[in-house]
Amino acid sequence: MTNCNVYVLDTSVFITASRFYYAFDIAPAFWEALIQYANKGYIVTIDKVRDEIEKGKDKLGDWVKNDFSKWIKSTGEEDVINAYREIVKWLNSSTQFKEAAKAQFMAGADGWIIAYAKVKGYIVVTQEVFNPEKKNKVPIPNVCSEFNVSYSDTFQMLRSLGIKFTCYDS
Repeated sequence: MTNCNVYVLDTSVFITASRFYYAFDIAPAFWEALIQYANKGYIVTIDKVRDEIEKGKDKLGDWVKNDFSKWIKSTGEEDVINAYREIVKWLNSSTQFKEAAKAQFMAGADGWIIAYAKVKGYIVVTQEVFNPEKKNKVPIPNVCSEFNVSYSDTFQMLRSLGIKFTCYDS
């Protein structure tokens, strides 16, 4: 492993992985690695992400509930709530985003994950990309940049942690 950063995973990381390139039936090593590195203290997520995932009532929701639950952190701490309020205040004053985009952002886990990472000094992991022109959605990386919160995508995190998946013939 090449760093000692802690990564806080966004809903998009879990959902995209489970539905596409790291589906449970073809890449169980991905899910095992998340648990292994969470055990080492390098990977967490937050309660609001869990809540979004569990709405799906699928294998991913079951995995989060049964296998990943001890690495789900509460956003109920006063400093996290204050950081979230700061993000909401900034967003409400922004003229870049449409009102529907602002409402969608505030209704979900996105602002909370950024607030949590900001307070803890963690890195947000998301599949969203920075887009300074976006108006109809508030991209997580845009807000991270505004608040000096580091962010990464899943592949950058895997490389940074030194996680590799190998395949052996049986």
